[in-house]
Amino acid sequence: MNSIAISGSLRENVGKRDAKELRYEGKVPAVLYGGKEQIHFAIDAPELRDLVYTPEVNFAEITVGNKKFNAIMQDIQFHPLTEKIVHIDFLQLFDDKIVTMEIPVKLTGTSPGVKEGGKLIQKLRKLKVKALPKDMPQYVEVSLEPLTVGKSVRVRDLKPDGFVITNVPEDTVVSVIMSRALKQAEQQAAATTKK
Repeated sequence: MNSIAISGSLRENVGKRDAKELRYEGKVPAVLYGGKEQIHFAIDAPELRDLVYTPEVNFAEITVGNKKFNAIMQDIQFHPLTEKIVHIDFLQLFDDKIVTMEIPVKLTGTSPGVKEGGKLIQKLRKLKVKALPKDMPQYVEVSLEPLTVGKSVRVRDLKPDGFVITNVPEDTVVSVIMSRALKQAEQQAAATTKK
């Protein structure tokens, strides 16, 4: 899992007025939870670009003053009109503490069902994964090779290595359904063989 370096400055005052001033200066108020105490700090908005605006999941290596913390983004709030980040929460990581994160699904291979004209439907784009930080995957790989028309891959079919997927085992990750064109072709073929 990649780590994005972020540097922040400790906040002297914690309050709405202070937060508003920070935003005016192009900074984002942030909180780091999970350690002995909460740490309130501010980050220059551009520093968050690689962490927030990416489909990938990354750890954050946060430097506040002379201290370094490994963390994950826990929660983020955007302004409803400007879409600017107004607040961000981080959860501190510890090597021996299991964390839960939403990890993207990566589809690999080619589905024979799609080659036959079926339609690929991806129901889950992310999965909830529990693991120690060192075992947290960048993505969960799902092979399309066994997917013929009418088949699907469920959470229970996945074989996680070193981590646990906490979604409902019956949930469908991806499936191949019969497309309209394929259905029509089959109906026409059935009609001509009846004659």
